[in-house]
Amino acid sequence: MRVDGGAATGLDGVAEAAKLSEEAGYDGFWTAEISHDPFFPILLAAQATEKIQLGTSIAVAFARNPMVTANIGYDLQQFSKGRFILGLGSQIKPHIEKRFSMPWSGKPASQMREYISAMRSIWDTWQNGTKLDFRGDYYTHTLMTPFFNPGPNPYGTPKVFLAGVGEGMTKVAGEVADGFLAHSFTTERYAREVTMPALEAGMAKSGRRREDFEISLPAFVVTGATEEDMLAAAVGTRQQIAFYGSTPSYRGVLDAHGWGGLQTELNGLSKQGKWVEMGHAIDDEMLHAFAVVAEPEQLAAKLTARWKGLADRISFYAPYRSDPTRWRKVLLDLKAA
Repeated sequence: MRVDGGAATGLDGVAEAAKLSEEAGYDGFWTAEISHDPFFPILLAAQATEKIQLGTSIAVAFARNPMVTANIGYDLQQFSKGRFILGLGSQIKPHIEKRFSMPWSGKPASQMREYISAMRSIWDTWQNGTKLDFRGDYYTHTLMTPFFNPGPNPYGTPKVFLAGVGEGMTKVAGEVADGFLAHSFTTERYAREVTMPALEAGMAKSGRRREDFEISLPAFVVTGATEEDMLAAAVGTRQQIAFYGSTPSYRGVLDAHGWGGLQTELNGLSKQGKWVEMGHAIDDEMLHAFAVVAEPEQLAAKLTARWKGLADRISFYAPYRSDPTRWRKVLLDLKAA
């Protein structure tokens, strides 16, 4: 199992963080589109490292058109000497319309399938000299003059990973992407009963094989050296689980456990700004379903027992203060497992 470093945002310190991640033995270093652009940090990380894979988890696809994203991904693949993974996500309707001022199609899975297909068509034109003639329901790309054509990339095209939670987007990932970015708001049951069958259906549709496809998971973990540390870790993780649980489009994960009604409750509390109360709604059963709860020495074994076969690469999602050296020990234990 590959182990990835946590996402970094912003530019300050990203080069040093990437370098330290590589030196510690992490396989990947991910940035995210949260409060900063996800692509600029990749440039600094690429300059500071030599071997570690670099990726976005995630960049918001629908905030950009396929030509813009294709160009960015192509350039980062060349600049990183073939180490870039273009991780995309759809985001949700309010953010696309109200934050990015972009149209929402109402059919995000279908649009994403076409988005990635359009990018691949553009890359094929640049890489192999084929005529650009992509015509879809959402995107049309039919013009590419030599002046705007960067030509073949010596490192090929980047891998494309797609994030998803629901069955529709997950099937698209299996069909047209090279990997799947699982959401941290998932459980082993949901992964086995919903995610894996959807990915397999998508892969079957396009003739892909599971061994040629990667699944990446930022796993919730609750750990600490003392009882007080464990309690603080649990509090922070409960609040983050509750935050995600308030999102209507993630209700299916709760439904898989018979907890669907909690989504309505959490959504109502979020609209009132009652973030602490939301965390209190996550009981012990739910915490253990979403997070691996263990002392540091047991963490690698429990992560492996839960996620082996369901995830090919894993990162640690710890929404609380913790000692960075602790994760390096878990990293080594996971690689040895």
